[in-house]
Amino acid sequence: MALAAREGADAQDDNVAAALLRARDTEPGDVLDAAALLFVCPENLAAMSGEMKEFFDRCYYPVLGKVEGKPFATAIAAGSDGENATRQIDRIATGWRLRRVADPLICNFGAQTPEDIMAQKTLSPADRKACFDLGAALAAGTAMGVF
Repeated sequence: MALAAREGADAQDDNVAAALLRARDTEPGDVLDAAALLFVCPENLAAMSGEMKEFFDRCYYPVLGKVEGKPFATAIAAGSDGENATRQIDRIATGWRLRRVADPLICNFGAQTPEDIMAQKTLSPADRKACFDLGAALAAGTAMGVF
């Protein structure tokens, strides 16, 4: 999902440099330096992934009061729902005073059995296009100063 979104961002403009960082490798300075943010994670047990939670735990206070108005969007990989992970990220984004600039994207993989949950997931062409389009829209809107 994140790769497809970055491909969409990279396809927009030579002046757009989309960074793809794992949550565990992202530091407060990365958040401060970004012109816009796209949070991509799986929903595990009706919550954002532990890695994404740890990122927010580590970066929340160091950037608090320094990112107001920064545009953001979300893309959630879900087994059935994805809404709670979206709500959790939205609450944190509200605390940071970020500005949501795209509807939440939830790619539902329908994984309900232990085997399906543990299996490697593959984006459908429609979900891949949705991720590409989200990255493209976020990059284009940021480059044009719309956000």
